[in-house]
Amino acid sequence: MVEPEERPSVAGQRLGAPESMGISTLEPGQRPPTMPPGRQVSIRVKMLDDTQEVFQRAPGKVLFDLVCAHLNLIEGDYFSLEFQDQHKMTVWLDLLKPILKQIRRPKNTILRFVVKFFPPDHTQLLEELTRYLFALQIKHDLACGDLTCNESSAALLVSHIVQSEIGDFEEVQCKQHLLNNKYIPEQDALMDKIIEYHQKHVGQTPAESDYQLLEIARRLEMYGVRLHPAKDREGTKLSLAVAHSGVLVFQGHTKINAFNWSKVRKLSFKRKRFLIKLRPDLNSNCQDTLEFMMGSRDCCKVFWKICVEYHAFFRLFEEPKPKPKPVLFTRGSSFRFSGRTQRQVIDYVKDSEFKKVPFESQHTTYFIAKELLTTERTYLKDLEVITVSFQKSVGKDEAMPDSLRNLIFANFEPVYKFHETFLKDVDQRLAQWEGRSNAHIKGDYQRVGDVMLKNIQGLKLLTAHLQKHSEALLELEQTCRSSRRLEGLCRDFELQKVCYLPLNIFFLRPLHRLMHYKQILERLCKHYPPTHDDFRDSRAALADISEMVVQLHGTLIKMENFQKLLELKKDLTGVDNLAIPGREFIRLGCLSRLSGKGLQQRMFFLFNDVLMYTSRGMTASNQFKMHGQLPLYGMTRSPPSFVFLFKWLLFLHFPESPEESSADQESEDDLSASRTSLERQTPHRGNTTVHVCWHRNSSVSMVDFSVALENQLSGNLLRKFKNSNGWQKLWVVFTNFSLFFYKTHQDEFPLASLPLLGYSITIPSESENIHKDYVFKLHFKSHVYYFRSESEYTFERWMEVIRSTTCSSSHIRSLSRKEPHVY
Repeated sequence: MVEPEERPSVAGQRLGAPESMGISTLEPGQRPPTMPPGRQVSIRVKMLDDTQEVFQRAPGKVLFDLVCAHLNLIEGDYFSLEFQDQHKMTVWLDLLKPILKQIRRPKNTILRFVVKFFPPDHTQLLEELTRYLFALQIKHDLACGDLTCNESSAALLVSHIVQSEIGDFEEVQCKQHLLNNKYIPEQDALMDKIIEYHQKHVGQTPAESDYQLLEIARRLEMYGVRLHPAKDREGTKLSLAVAHSGVLVFQGHTKINAFNWSKVRKLSFKRKRFLIKLRPDLNSNCQDTLEFMMGSRDCCKVFWKICVEYHAFFRLFEEPKPKPKPVLFTRGSSFRFSGRTQRQVIDYVKDSEFKKVPFESQHTTYFIAKELLTTERTYLKDLEVITVSFQKSVGKDEAMPDSLRNLIFANFEPVYKFHETFLKDVDQRLAQWEGRSNAHIKGDYQRVGDVMLKNIQGLKLLTAHLQKHSEALLELEQTCRSSRRLEGLCRDFELQKVCYLPLNIFFLRPLHRLMHYKQILERLCKHYPPTHDDFRDSRAALADISEMVVQLHGTLIKMENFQKLLELKKDLTGVDNLAIPGREFIRLGCLSRLSGKGLQQRMFFLFNDVLMYTSRGMTASNQFKMHGQLPLYGMTRSPPSFVFLFKWLLFLHFPESPEESSADQESEDDLSASRTSLERQTPHRGNTTVHVCWHRNSSVSMVDFSVALENQLSGNLLRKFKNSNGWQKLWVVFTNFSLFFYKTHQDEFPLASLPLLGYSITIPSESENIHKDYVFKLHFKSHVYYFRSESEYTFERWMEVIRSTTCSSSHIRSLSRKEPHVY
């Protein structure tokens, strides 16, 4: 028998799960059973990558568990071993008798490891290894003609396979690879089309290529279909198949009928006849029972068993209980589905997912590198907002002058292309580190400082482009003042789902990213002992990035203030020009004024030269209307001047907000919706920081804004609502005082958002019955959310970042960074 630790499989090498912490076909905590002593007989299993492995002959279930353990496969329930009997009929091994009595000559028999259950949505596959194995199955089905599709789809599928196998397009290499490898029957005729598609996948990692392959394949009519020859009552040749949704009928490769599980009352067989009994339908003339003739009783029985298993796996919440044995007589088959249902598999993987890599101090370098990868993915998506989405929606319009167009895109596109390569380098290093690459995974690959040093030295060459970004923002604002059309285009673009933050913030993202690199390298150098192999490169990279930060820090502070003035201008009405030279934003906050009419809620905006107080208007845009302003010129130019100001503000105090916020009303339905909070508020800007402060009676300073933009985090978290049972896996981005939720990191825009101003972050108490590791709790009034991270390190990072930007006192934070003086 092949032991996984002695001879890892190719799939296990590329996607390198650590030593298996559990196999989904076994109960939690169990290991594959050991074989009894005595004469051992071997049997060969052909894997999805066409390699062959040798195992000891064993009962079907035991043998399958050994294969899963060999692959380090957690979601093994989607797979099976396939066997061709003496009648050349292909069946799943678990549908045969438990002991492989039909295998007369094990040495001459080859079992095939295959996908058994094809889910309708590949995002239900939670493990990257599982998706990789599914991609191999799609590749096999294409080559043998089982997965038929039109030429365009076939060429696109092959292009993603090629990208996964050889990487970015290089014409000579791509053509030679296609000549040496046959992926589809009519490949030569589609060579040019495949090459055309392959050129568009630059920067796409193998994992992303697998994801795109499955995304295309799942939409094809023949996806996962295994045809079983049959005839109808008239003798017409047909084929039957089963899918997650029900029983399908094909004529050739064209689907002519489908019987959804909800419409099927009973499936049965009698000799060679396969019977489908439907539920009564008053609106249909379809007969109550449909009959199909199959090749033999065995063929009929095998297909019936496949239908039983598909129905149970996709439709039931838990494994069906066995029927009680009759006392005297038996009637019909006692066969039932044995194993976990899809629902149980998903819950099991989610529950065990963050326990696979126990946290130890020696892993801290790994999690720092992983944070670099996850935040770099988010950063690249943010750059795409400018280089792809904004350019497509606004940049090509005649309202944008050529000079402005060139200033923006000629200085953003080189940065974007550079970070595409940077992301690929980091992902490749993590792949080598985790074993997701065919390269050796030990020694020099367990480091990231060398990757950082090489790319930061390359980034220094782009300093001129980075300096131009602030100029581009200033020029865009000036042009919008003189062009109503361009101003309207920018305003409309901000309402698109992809623009999940104010547009101007994306112009500052490259400068903020320098701060993130500096923070990551500081943590890396703090963790490494001076004797570590990666210490010298990490220190050199830190020195280089610190030099860049110092060089651009003045520009960043100036542009952060300018960006905030532009953002506030959109929320205010009655102010002619908020962004005047020399004006610096200090703080905004919601207070209540005590007057003869009682308490009246006001929003105050404090600048270095003026204090403005407003109330929210009742217009469609929900802008804040100016009530008055107090010029601050003439006050002593020193910090004690705040004492005078606060004495003047003594007639104000903080009451409870008289109304609940629309921003507060997040619920389970809201957060699982398909639109973001910003998009739900269109056409008015109802979810900006100003509106959240208004509803939650909070105050935010310019220091807070800067800290929030400089401290960001991305990664997978499991989320649970207060009154729900299950955990949902999400890709989460924290920035600008809010959590943004995505299904995966490849999504173009967030599904929902949660503003965290006013929220508290704590650890759940015993009475809340969470009983999971690395869980933090976010709560505001009656709103409670629980989040689980994958390790102690990531748990502490999420707690640290959220606390530093939303839950701590701005006064404390301002001690390390002075606020501007009031004139």
